[in-house]
Amino acid sequence: MEWLCNNWIEVSGATIGVIYVLFSIKQSVLTWPTGLLASALYIYVYFDSKFYADMSLQVYYVVISIYGWYYWLKGKGDDAPDEEVDIVRTPLKHWCWIAISGIVLFVFTRFVLIRFTDSPIPTGDAITTAFSIVATWMLARKYIEHWILWVFIDLFSSYLYYQKELYPTTMLFIIYTVMALVGYFEWHKEMKRDFSHE
Repeated sequence: MEWLCNNWIEVSGATIGVIYVLFSIKQSVLTWPTGLLASALYIYVYFDSKFYADMSLQVYYVVISIYGWYYWLKGKGDDAPDEEVDIVRTPLKHWCWIAISGIVLFVFTRFVLIRFTDSPIPTGDAITTAFSIVATWMLARKYIEHWILWVFIDLFSSYLYYQKELYPTTMLFIIYTVMALVGYFEWHKEMKRDFSHE
């Protein structure tokens, strides 16, 4: 009980984080307000643990949550505002920009962490931050491959958090890894179902 009292912010953030992924698997618009709340709690957790890039990432999550919320709510636009946005494969032309964006974000984030902070693991922190930015944007656009990116990000993150003795967060990211796999297969089934109805 004492440990829970001392770590209630991290435990709350981890719990809400699981709910966030469940909503995203189900394609519920509640994904976004839940993600906003989890991000707000994790700003403190990451700052306290000197994961500065991950802390800054939470600010991005707030912004992208507002964008995703709007994008999912507006449906297919003026012609069909009540229809959900479809799950789609990432367009081939976007993969080049996704790769370039991830690399540029990694290099920039790593430079900032090394030069301006006392981060103990700048390379690992920069990798997870850079590709989380990319994957969350892909989620907002309902690109199915974002789940595959999350599998790798979450596995690597769980190792980093274990090293920093953030055990609830380590467990959270192991759960995230499994849920990302489930999410991919659920979205893939939904995508096939939508395609067969066309």
